[in-house]
Parts: sequence; structure tokens; C-alpha cells
Amino acid sequence: MNPILRNTLAVIVGIIIGSIVNMSIILISGSIIPPPKGADNTTMEGLKATMHLFEPEHFLFPFLAHAIGTFSGATATAIIAFNHKKKLALVIGAFFLLGGIVSVCSLPSPMWFTIVDLLFAYIPMAYLALKLTCRKKPKLH
Repeated sequence: MNPILRNTLAVIVGIIIGSIVNMSIILISGSIIPPPKGADNTTMEGLKATMHLFEPEHFLFPFLAHAIGTFSGATATAIIAFNHKKKLALVIGAFFLLGGIVSVCSLPSPMWFTIVDLLFAYIPMAYLALKLTCRKKPKLH
């Protein structure tokens, strides 16, 4: 397969896998840590109106969704890519970071969560994925 086509496919697959993992974690989060009484998390407007009811434990799964989604997408990209694996894994991290920035701008959240999420859930997880995936092979003499 053409290297450019394979690298493009790697990025697309990484975005799709990362998004699926992210949404899956978000969808199961309410059954593990129920939303606060009176909170409407079915729509963006409902979340905006009831965000003040959320406590720190309600932000655990959104953080995990962002971090694990980014990690899985970057891992898939690094595995599939023909070359430039590290750069492409970081592209996935940057893509999901952009999504996180959009989310923070459109949905108010506590400042501590915004800082933790944007600093630790995206680029560091993509970096961890590439470090685990792109290990140098030991030279045999």
C-alpha cells in the first residue's frame, strides 16, 4: 500500500477508534457514577444549566474518556502508519486536544477540571501511546 495512503488511513482510523472509545466511556459513565439529582445530561443545554450541580467525582469519567480515547486513537495510528509514526500519533493528540478546547469553550466546567483535562488528557496520552508503541528494537550483534 502506498505510504501516504497508509498514513492517511492510520490517522482516520485513529480518530475513529479514539472517538468510539471516548463516547463509549461517556455513555457508561452515568451507570457507574450517576449524575446529581436534577441534572439533565441528555442535551448540551441541560448540561450547561445544571453543571453547577456536578461534584468532582462526576468529572472522573469525562477525563478518562478524553485520556483513554486519545491514547487508543494514537496507539492505533502509530501501529497502522507506514512511517512518521511519532508525528502522526501526536497529530491524534492535537486533534483531540482541539476537541477538548472546543468542549471547554462550549460547556462550562470548573477551572481545575479544565486545566487538568487540557494539560494531561491529550498530548501526554498521545506521547505515552507512541512511547509504548514505537519502542526502538534492540540491536543484535
